[in-house]
Amino acid sequence: MSNPVLVEVTRGRLVESRHRGIVAVVDGSGKLVRAIGDVDAAVFPRSACKAMQALPLVESGTADAFGFGDRELALACASHSGEPEHIAVAAGMLAAAGKDVSSLECGSHWSFDQSVLIGQARTIDRPTALHNNCSGKHAGFVCTACHTGTDPRGYVGYDHPVQAEIRGVMENLTGSLLAHDNCGTDGCSIPSYAVPLRNLAHGFARMATGEGLAPLRANASRRLLEACMAEPFYVAGSHRACTRLMQTAPGRIFAKTGAEGVFCAAIPEKGIAIALKCEDGTTRAAEAMIAAVLAGFFAAEPDLHQALMAQANRPLRNWNGIHVGDIRVTEALA
Repeated sequence: MSNPVLVEVTRGRLVESRHRGIVAVVDGSGKLVRAIGDVDAAVFPRSACKAMQALPLVESGTADAFGFGDRELALACASHSGEPEHIAVAAGMLAAAGKDVSSLECGSHWSFDQSVLIGQARTIDRPTALHNNCSGKHAGFVCTACHTGTDPRGYVGYDHPVQAEIRGVMENLTGSLLAHDNCGTDGCSIPSYAVPLRNLAHGFARMATGEGLAPLRANASRRLLEACMAEPFYVAGSHRACTRLMQTAPGRIFAKTGAEGVFCAAIPEKGIAIALKCEDGTTRAAEAMIAAVLAGFFAAEPDLHQALMAQANRPLRNWNGIHVGDIRVTEALA
């Protein structure tokens, strides 16, 4: 099946790049509300599913035992930019468990955001694992292991109890069997599982609605999504798409990106969730896609619809600020 072109990038009057994609919008019961392209194709959610991976942190009682609030829970679901506030919260989470940066097994990297990277280069010799965009998630893994009496060493491994618990959580939410056959290794070294796109959307719809979930999981899901919506800066960072989308409709939109052009979102008040993938893995195209899909569910609110569409269709400027082209969604999406 050939997936349709959903985003075009122009230069002058010509289309310079075209991006194909797939989109699944699903409600809590599993009903497919909107489908574009091959929604049964298996995709690696990558970081888009961090809120699912954070559920054991809440369900085990770890978050309450260590006094974690919205910022800590949002960071546990984050792909942050490595800004000072992010580093401080991640370090504080580890300290609550009596641990430090040496417990993290995610590796280290400079910020992906150029302005943040410049600030880091001016103030530190090299990044640590706390600067890794996944450090909040990993701090949550370490804390969960410590609280439940599990040795956190090797927590990134497929057979570690923390990862086994996460595997079970994601199977429950998505209805997909997760095992070695559909498992890869994520950039931060934990297992990453390929699932059909519609199942991924259904999993987030269940988190947003609680439909079909045990009370403990439904409550933990609501708490995590609400924490992200309350503290969107800690889910991503300054000028980031996830943060911007959630700030556009405070408390109404949950949004989370993943590597290789994946994006997930939920609108709890409407009982639906979205999962999409830009086929060629381009982030800017995935960002345009998710903004446009979200906008479609707020057509009755012109100001909000317009604000979201402005994030879907935006100008491209060169280093001199000259308008040289546009990123725009196609009719297949709009």
